Amino acid sequence: MTDSNSSCGESAPQLLTPPEFAVERGTAVVRGNWNLRGLVSAPPELRERLRTTAQDNALEWDLREVALLDSAGAFVLWQAWGERLPERVLLRPEQQSAFRRWQAGGIPSMQDAKRPPVPVRRRIIAALTSLGEHLLAVLALLGQLILDLAHLARHPGEIPWREISSTIHETGGRALGITALVGFLIGVVVSYLSSLQLRTFGAQVYIVNILGMSIVRELGPLLAAILVAGRSGSSMTARIGVMRVTQELDALAAMGISQSLRLILPKVIALVVALPLLVVWTDMVALAGGAVSAHLELEIGYHQFFQKLPAAVPVANFAIGLGKAAVFGLFVALIACHYGLRIEPNTESLGNETTNSVVVSITLVILIDAVFAILFRGVGIR
Repeated sequence: MTDSNSSCGESAPQLLTPPEFAVERGTAVVRGNWNLRGLVSAPPELRERLRTTAQDNALEWDLREVALLDSAGAFVLWQAWGERLPERVLLRPEQQSAFRRWQAGGIPSMQDAKRPPVPVRRRIIAALTSLGEHLLAVLALLGQLILDLAHLARHPGEIPWREISSTIHETGGRALGITALVGFLIGVVVSYLSSLQLRTFGAQVYIVNILGMSIVRELGPLLAAILVAGRSGSSMTARIGVMRVTQELDALAAMGISQSLRLILPKVIALVVALPLLVVWTDMVALAGGAVSAHLELEIGYHQFFQKLPAAVPVANFAIGLGKAAVFGLFVALIACHYGLRIEPNTESLGNETTNSVVVSITLVILIDAVFAILFRGVGIR
């Protein structure tokens, strides 16, 4: 457990101050170190005094003089108050997060474990309600990004170039290695499996058509987007979640700095720019891997392969692939930021929402790819 108000420079006397409280003029003033170390040195009758004092519902509680407060101290107070916050309580902003876990039901009771199973109908309704809430939140996030873009169009000096540049390097530049490896292997596998069938019909030359259409139009954008969703999308969600845990998001709000303008917009722009470039890189490496396999299996020369490629794959397919990549980048960044902002200040929520971000992003990428396939089914096909 970590102290919510600890610092590296705290003095030794402050660490030794035991937890205490006193009723002064109708107010229960809480003082001392209400952390795990302080509770160990507290007198045994402290909890009983707390319960007795907390029975007075008209009493006001003042925790602003508490030196240190962690989840252990917050739980002791929470139990004494009857597992609810008093109607009149004075807290510092950083102390509110210590009670947020208990307000959300941090420890399940035995009664919760014995509850009967929820009916299927109610589960379906809950799932549809949750889906609607997620869709509305993503739409609100997208609307805020449009407003931010309009604001930056009027104030170009406020464009966060450094954040955009660093995110492009992180999501694009550092992903070149893994996308090249996966793309090359996919090109080899597709070329090898296709050559086995084409050799049967004596149509070896059509390996160029199969590889070009499948990689440029489908596999290249899809592979790059899935890799970016798993690598960069999870990283974005985790970083925003850590900022929630360390209260950096609260600090930005207290200073009047827009979270969407400084955190979300650079990530969205960076992925919209970086993912199409990654798709071009993945296509090139995958086609190179396919050419190597075609040369070894079907004895098709490299010059013949790349000379026939432009005629076998119309330019419209390349444009469709780049358009897909830009849309993939937009939604992967939106989903990553959406789930990052949903993270509660605890490690369990951080892990769960990061997992949800990756799963939803990959699923959405496949759905968008299917929509593109339907909408452009007659484009670029000879």
